[in-house]
Amino acid sequence: MFEERIQVKYSEMDYKQAVKPSAILNFFQDMASKNAENLGFGYSFITKKNLAWFLLKYRIEFVKYPAEVCNLTLKTQPRGYNKIFAFRNFEICNGQELLARASSCWALVNTATGKMANIGEALEFNPGMPPYQKQNEDLDFEKISIPQKIDVESVFEIRYDDIDVNCHANNCNYIIWALEPLGFDFRSSHCIKTMDIIFKKEIKYGSKVLSQVEIINETNTLHILKNADTGEELCLINIIWS
Repeated sequence: MFEERIQVKYSEMDYKQAVKPSAILNFFQDMASKNAENLGFGYSFITKKNLAWFLLKYRIEFVKYPAEVCNLTLKTQPRGYNKIFAFRNFEICNGQELLARASSCWALVNTATGKMANIGEALEFNPGMPPYQKQNEDLDFEKISIPQKIDVESVFEIRYDDIDVNCHANNCNYIIWALEPLGFDFRSSHCIKTMDIIFKKEIKYGSKVLSQVEIINETNTLHILKNADTGEELCLINIIWS
């Protein structure tokens, strides 16, 4: 288990001093990158093989949403791989208090062909990423329905600062685009309890994102992000609120 203590910045909080959802996804991404690099299958290793890690899924459960906290302890652990998928868990703690747990699913993609690589072979059977065996702490990924009735929507243009090292929009931006159509009143009166995310397609600089939301009820929203020009589905998100 890789562990790191961080100080939450004001730029990572909303006006209620709750950590922004996009900041939480950034925490996870940075932790995963550091841990993978330490274990020998991070960015510096895979780029030599023309490979890149692509995040496919998240399941995040909040015991207590992090708010009014200046210091957090982040934990992550690679849970192993099967032929084409790798799994990683996360925890967020305030001291000894568990605030959130998450499970994630990743793939190694050949940047030249766009095809998924055999993870065991690509990582040269690195012991830091063992074959996957499910354990009790692994959260189950939930299926996400496509919204049937669009209640609110917005369009966003991909900016230069949205682009990451793989030259497409960083996945942490997806949650910003997904939540923005809900508006100030809904966001300020609700708190995320669980969040399921499926990343389906990347999008690049200069394109536009269509963010659509179906408000199932006061505590459940369904989100879909699409390429506004082509109609391709980019991301599906299901959120349970408190």
